Amino acid sequence: MAKLFVEQAKQYAKTRPSYAQELFEFIASKTPSRDLVWDAGTGSGQAARSLAGIYKNVIGTDTSLKQLEFAPKLTNVRYQQTPPVMSMGELEQTVSTQSSVDLVTIAQALHWFDLPSFYQQVKWVLKKPHGVVAAWCYTIPEVNDSVDSVFNPFYSIDSDPYWEPQRKLVDNKYTSIDFPFEPVEGTDNTGPFKFVTEKMMDLDEYFTYIRSWSAYQTAKAKGVELLRDDVIQSFKRAWNEDGHGQKAVRFPVHLKIGKVGNV
Repeated sequence: MAKLFVEQAKQYAKTRPSYAQELFEFIASKTPSRDLVWDAGTGSGQAARSLAGIYKNVIGTDTSLKQLEFAPKLTNVRYQQTPPVMSMGELEQTVSTQSSVDLVTIAQALHWFDLPSFYQQVKWVLKKPHGVVAAWCYTIPEVNDSVDSVFNPFYSIDSDPYWEPQRKLVDNKYTSIDFPFEPVEGTDNTGPFKFVTEKMMDLDEYFTYIRSWSAYQTAKAKGVELLRDDVIQSFKRAWNEDGHGQKAVRFPVHLKIGKVGNV
């Protein structure tokens, strides 16, 4: 998975959205203590930055050293490159000891993981029974009717052959992803619960966001330019229709959240 994001690490850090404060407040309200978070698949630290404002310490791990280079440097965040497969001994050495973590977060990355192995690690590091695991994904961006009418076929038809199969889990809003945890207090299921995050973009930034896709890089490696001249012109016409260069780009966020219980 890491190799899919090496080439566009800088673009990813620049244009991927941060997440709404309401998301983190909701998650934090379900964690009895706020001492230690493991942000798995932290990438360039979009979630780690916000978590650092709520929790005492954050450990952000990722298999991609290139992405970690662009993560924000904060005094209470420690970043660690990890191998694609970690033993329990390596987990203890690089992340934390058994039953010591209050919260495990996975932002826009759970669909890439070897879930049985990862969930075993999550259940090992979380404090029992109330340690929380929260995983979320965001689906395709929404701008306005004109831009979205160009984007939707571009996403569902043009780029579709170049997405990895795991992308379907995101398209399904994590409704079909395995998530073997108990509902947190105040909920009767593990979600997904919907939030929305927003990022102001001009058209160049919007194109940079598209170029940060793994599908875009896969297509490029096969000699296919998804953002052909005619596609760019269609986006330009739609984007400039209302006369505003900058637009609020909304990303629907879908959260799965649960507690470890006594397993």
